[in-house]
Amino acid sequence: MIIVVGIGADGMAGLAATSRDELQRATVVYGSKRQLDLLDDTVTAPRRQWPSPMLPALQTLTDRHTDDVHVVASGDPLLHGIGGTLMRLHGPDHVRVLPHVSSVTLACARMGWNAQDTEVISLVTAPPHTAVRRGGQAIVLSKGRLTPHEVAALLTAHGRGESEMTILENLGGPTEHRRGGTARQWAQAPSDVDDLNVIALRYLPDERLLPLPDDAFAHDGQITKHGIRAVTLAALAPRPGERLWDVGAGSGSISVEWCLSWRGCAAVAFERDERRRHNVGLNAAAFGADIDVRGDAPDGFAGLEPPSAIFIGGGLTQPGLLDACLEHLPTGGRLVVNAVTAESEATLAGSHSHLGGQLRRFQHYHGEPLGGFTGWRPQMPVTQWMITK
Repeated sequence: MIIVVGIGADGMAGLAATSRDELQRATVVYGSKRQLDLLDDTVTAPRRQWPSPMLPALQTLTDRHTDDVHVVASGDPLLHGIGGTLMRLHGPDHVRVLPHVSSVTLACARMGWNAQDTEVISLVTAPPHTAVRRGGQAIVLSKGRLTPHEVAALLTAHGRGESEMTILENLGGPTEHRRGGTARQWAQAPSDVDDLNVIALRYLPDERLLPLPDDAFAHDGQITKHGIRAVTLAALAPRPGERLWDVGAGSGSISVEWCLSWRGCAAVAFERDERRRHNVGLNAAAFGADIDVRGDAPDGFAGLEPPSAIFIGGGLTQPGLLDACLEHLPTGGRLVVNAVTAESEATLAGSHSHLGGQLRRFQHYHGEPLGGFTGWRPQMPVTQWMITK
């Protein structure tokens, strides 16, 4: 059995009796140096610091010991912690977790926030831009002392400089410290923050809305427009934790809204034009979207994690592209293709005839002044083919 004991910055003094007894009976204790240093002399077992990389050691943890193996971890090991990884590797029947109060719970208590109203964002392994939001409040788990400055600079760069930003250091420990300010102020402040910190953020101005208007994106005109974007996302049908391949991404608007639809959604955007790739990166950063921006498809498909869905918004007439997308789509995956040219429509009609699926056509009209009256101006019709493999 693997017993994972959560511990706070106050060390052994803050542990419940059950957690303390487990550590005192241990025959070996694994953990990071900081966590192991929190143990006192009543824990007599050998202390083993995690190697780097850590995953191979976690996979073989029970192979090296016949007795129970004890692991010490920060706070609640099942909140962006090692507990979930160990359960995934060894199964919940072989892992027992004794949680401590998490840093998120402590941070919400210090801020006077309800935990259920607060998003939790971990930057321990994710890039800083994924903490950018258009409103709401969040507790951000930092990677280190530089994280607050990096997040503050990104918020300021994307028009969220007035966001209220509180840095909470060494939560629950004897040297706990709290400092507040705006993101703009923190972006200009020196990085004298302790490595053990979390960020409490209230994003301002609050501009949360979906679907997003076209002018919310950086683009050169190559963008799936608002109305068509809505029906395209409906066809793609994102689910929590799924990955999209956005082929011919243009501005990346489909990728952004895919990522914003559910927790854990991510995208890979393929775009051959360098200026448009730059726009995709800007839009990903502005909305905190987890988007991997790559060059031309299908050359960039090799070695990637399979997608749950693929959207082709451009490049359909490129020889072999559609076949490559279908080949890389796993069973049960969704493919959605939009076309506006006669040549692309012919390709979709042939694919529909051969493979089935659903073929639809959308025609949008905008009301515009016509003398003293209002007339309808048609937009370019869009043909859409969707299929589940």
